[in-house]
Amino acid sequence: MSNLNIFGKAGPALATAAAVAAATLPSLASAGPTLDRITERGVIKVGVGTTPGFFAPDSDGKWQGFFIDYGRALSIAVFGTPDKVEFTSSSPQQRLPALQAGEFDVLLSGVTVTVTRAFKLGFHFGPTVFYDGQAILARKDLGVATAAELDGATIGVQSGTTGELNIADFFRKTGKSFTPVTIEDTSEFLAALESNRVDAITQDSSDLVGKLQQLKDPSAYVLLPERLSKEPLAPAIAAGDDRWLEIINWTVYATIQAEEWGITQTNVDEFLTSEDPAIQRFLGVDPSLAQDIGLDPKWAYNIIKTVGNYGEIYERNLAPLGWERGYNQLWTKGGLLYAPPFR
Repeated sequence: MSNLNIFGKAGPALATAAAVAAATLPSLASAGPTLDRITERGVIKVGVGTTPGFFAPDSDGKWQGFFIDYGRALSIAVFGTPDKVEFTSSSPQQRLPALQAGEFDVLLSGVTVTVTRAFKLGFHFGPTVFYDGQAILARKDLGVATAAELDGATIGVQSGTTGELNIADFFRKTGKSFTPVTIEDTSEFLAALESNRVDAITQDSSDLVGKLQQLKDPSAYVLLPERLSKEPLAPAIAAGDDRWLEIINWTVYATIQAEEWGITQTNVDEFLTSEDPAIQRFLGVDPSLAQDIGLDPKWAYNIIKTVGNYGEIYERNLAPLGWERGYNQLWTKGGLLYAPPFR
């Protein structure tokens, strides 16, 4: 006999079972080894790259950049301060093995989300924080305006990246040929282009925009218009720590949601008097949401007050390089950025 009566309500047996199940379920996502290590050592270890605007030390050796700000935001979410984070530069060849080995707690080095990295290598990814695509930077004296015109060219590709397969796929689809030159040392990548060892280099367009500024004569090179691939860049962690993944997820979403609401570094205190219950929960005026998820009531407030919303992080670090936001706009403005509900 069914435990549901004719009005669809649970009978006594089902109600009792449900109550027992609810009592035994954990109220929060379970922590794992990564978050335990972070808590014990008192600092988050972050793997980064060396591309101006995204991650680079300033003249005083202090790390600055788009992904650096997200590292500091994670420190705020976990420890309540932006300073309990340690940034270490890692090459594309080293970064994923280092993450697997536990040398980093998270990679904020412009890692592309791919199915093989998720299934075969066992990485988990946070939300996409930058929508990118692979591009080609070529010598201007070649006289080419599109990638398809590089038939027979010698192209430098950095090993350990998704770029190796992408460039091969592109030339196969277009019926053209090229000669790949695999370069492992990041410092040699630009040298190969400037010495005419290669006719062009290919990487994510975000990397190439930064590298263009590092060339001795940027005007001698052209960033070709094609995007050879989709490169959604996201935080990457080793599998096995649900709570650490959720902290990363909602730290990113907090910056996106703040921009959607118009909450900035300069006006966040004004929003503390908002009568909108969702904003009250978001900023910790109403502590119920923070109690439910086990974070400090002011965690989102402190992130926005310290590093700003997504738009501010973008404008501060990437706009000076000439980047237009494109897909990295809010969904309300035709972009792909969208935060789930904070409830």
